[in-house]
Amino acid sequence: MQTLVTAPEGAGIPLWLATDSGYAALLQSLPPMQAAWAQAQGFGSERHRLQLLPDSTGAVAGAVLGLGTSKSVDELSLWDAAPLSERLPAGTYRVATPVSAHAATQFALGWLLGSYRLTRYRSAPPKPSIANALIAPPGADLRYAHAAAQAMGWARDLINAPANQLGPEELATAALELVAQYAGEAVVHSGETLTREYPLIAAVGAASARAPRLIDCRWRRAGAARVTLVGKGVCFDSGGLDLKPSAAMLLMKKDMGGAACALGLARLLLDLAAPIELRLLIPAVENSVGSRAYRPGDVWRSRKGLTVEIGNTDAEGRLVLADALCEADAERPDLLIDLATLTGAARTALGPDLPAVFASDETLTAELADIARAHADPVWPMPLWMGYDDELGSRVADLNNVSSSPFAGAIIAALFLKRFVTATPNWLHVDLYAWNPKDRPGRPPGAEAQCVRALYQLIRRRLG
Repeated sequence: MQTLVTAPEGAGIPLWLATDSGYAALLQSLPPMQAAWAQAQGFGSERHRLQLLPDSTGAVAGAVLGLGTSKSVDELSLWDAAPLSERLPAGTYRVATPVSAHAATQFALGWLLGSYRLTRYRSAPPKPSIANALIAPPGADLRYAHAAAQAMGWARDLINAPANQLGPEELATAALELVAQYAGEAVVHSGETLTREYPLIAAVGAASARAPRLIDCRWRRAGAARVTLVGKGVCFDSGGLDLKPSAAMLLMKKDMGGAACALGLARLLLDLAAPIELRLLIPAVENSVGSRAYRPGDVWRSRKGLTVEIGNTDAEGRLVLADALCEADAERPDLLIDLATLTGAARTALGPDLPAVFASDETLTAELADIARAHADPVWPMPLWMGYDDELGSRVADLNNVSSSPFAGAIIAALFLKRFVTATPNWLHVDLYAWNPKDRPGRPPGAEAQCVRALYQLIRRRLG
């Protein structure tokens, strides 16, 4: 298990950071025996390569972590530190290379995230991880590092939970625990109230024995800027009557990834006492097949009053978001953000690592992209191209929930949501994957809490 500790200056095993351009100077600063050892091992500061340095007895006297072609050590990201949880021998380490406060914070956060593992569903305990400690690098914001690691770990745990253990009710329980922990207030709309007030959410969840609901949480702060988060909480998506192929269902426990990331972001904001008034809305449903399932060709009236023809029941996420966004938009918050595992088209265009972001104001996406790069939490701005808006046309209703065109699926889904955000000037839509398909240090296969850190930084920069 990785930990962060404090210790007197000079304590701990030194860990040097080496870029290609700075490697020669680093070698000259090392004790001659250790410099000779590194050269004999062929260490060349390649990114993520770790070289242990012995003392005269053979014990570990230090280590060098390669940063590759980075221009300076201050360009390191949290993922540079993440591999160390498994690769360093047990001990207490310190970063011996001076770094900026931002880089120190990123290193501390990566150190903590590197030990994340999903083990709760195994009957036999996993092999104990190496017990390492990092002496907090000078200038690191440890409060932020711990809070971000905990928020991301919680979001990952929720996404990783199998659907038989996390349905709409359990997702509501998680949100209510957050409300209780940080002295908020909450209302959970279900049953007849949901059917009457949020008809699209009720329609999508009607076929499941696990009743749909809208989870509405608030943390009030008089006079503060208002931020509203909306997270797609489809706890399992069979595709409804337009049934998904079996292979496409394998990861559909993660279709509530937007809700989990919204919960993680809310926790981070609350834990660090962001000076805002926060609202969190989660439409929680299971899109199932049954006698009460909504059907292709149905027409449903939304909370906003717009009627929607159902072109495909597997485009359910935009339906539940529509009712929740309408509710959020009615209050005209200073910033409205929705997060959703919404379209395969976004993944086809950008892959699993790059969430697509859309906004009512393109300066918002540009600002988020800049912040995201600095915090290794990447996004990619996409256009709300109104030239595609007519693709949502319907012969029998105000709009269809899908387009007949095979093109621009992520943009058209964002344009559908835009129909329900008409009063709030600053709206940001995030189409994310919330999953790591391959094994990387700090990012094991499974859930990923995307955009949590980047959106936190955007909110703090804009609103305090």
